[in-house]
Amino acid sequence: MRVRVRVPATSANLGPGFDALGLALGLHNEVTLEEADGVSVSVEGEGAGRLDADAKNVVARGVALGFEVAGRPFRGGRLRCVNRIPLSRGLGSSAAAWVGGLLAANALLGGPLDRDALVTAAARAEGHPDNVAAAVLGGLTVSCADGPRVIAVSLPVPREIAWVVLLPEMESSTREARAVLPDSVPRADAVFNVQRVSLLLAALGAGRPDLLDLAMQDRLHQPYRQRLFPWMEAVAAAGRRAGALGCVLSGAGPSMLAAVRGHGHGDDVGRAMERALREAGIGGRALSLPVDGAGATWERLPET
Repeated sequence: MRVRVRVPATSANLGPGFDALGLALGLHNEVTLEEADGVSVSVEGEGAGRLDADAKNVVARGVALGFEVAGRPFRGGRLRCVNRIPLSRGLGSSAAAWVGGLLAANALLGGPLDRDALVTAAARAEGHPDNVAAAVLGGLTVSCADGPRVIAVSLPVPREIAWVVLLPEMESSTREARAVLPDSVPRADAVFNVQRVSLLLAALGAGRPDLLDLAMQDRLHQPYRQRLFPWMEAVAAAGRRAGALGCVLSGAGPSMLAAVRGHGHGDDVGRAMERALREAGIGGRALSLPVDGAGATWERLPET
């Protein structure tokens, strides 16, 4: 039996929703798995020639984890990974790898794990739930850790809002981006973020895109990550001047995510963000991406 899995890119936080909010975007990795003795991995696209081609590969580790969680023995598998999600850019490439492996294993085993179990297992492996929840469920997800389990809910996103991602020609380590964060923050900053993330969900639910600039503000992670990405505020300001409703760091960065009213303004916002990044001496490209409302999917392939 062979199965193929399709997993979306994700953007976490959306400004104030640190480690809680995730958004699935229409850029996908594909994983094909068939059982075999031992583990082999071929990688095409992003990460080709860089990523492990054996059991140490994160997708392969996700497959092994899926068998473990399902309580089934794992003897090996042949994996083909077609990667379109850029590595180490704040678009959930690691989450997509874990989810791709887990879902492929689950599909091969006949689906013993439901989506809640997949989210919980992926969050345990990834270390935080925001990206993996969006990758599994699709749409805009709110995730919450409750001891060993993770509760995640997917919400619809207004179609009138388009999303633009700026991809700088640089990579960033999530570990490094987390290392700059303080262990505690002032109460005023915590209240600031509680208010903004609540307003963000209310604005999206009520169809009030005019509130997004205020609602996407943050004090918990972006001010501290400014030292890693000193051009961040200039790029965000350029995006807003060009018509973005809000512009934030995508996950741990370095990519930026902008919300735009209507799909006609995405190109203007993207070009403005690219220019601001070039003025800082860094190349990059902007992509207009739809929301992926379905999340990770799988299909059975004809046997070879």
